[in-house]
Amino acid sequence: MAERIDLETARDHIASAGALLVCAYESPEKCRDNHIGGAITLQELQAREARLARDQELIFYCA
Repeated sequence: MAERIDLETARDHIASAGALLVCAYESPEKCRDNHIGGAITLQELQAREARLARDQELIFYCA
């Protein structure tokens, strides 16, 4: 289930729970232009998909 969270909550989840931050743009150029440190692209997420735990928290963002 997807829910909106604020920036502070996202930071907390990334720092304490190991949430994975994902740039929600399909275009690598848009991700590069709107990059947040530590974030991965959708393409990188797809490449890691088979290795991710089923309960891995994902936080998607776009500008």
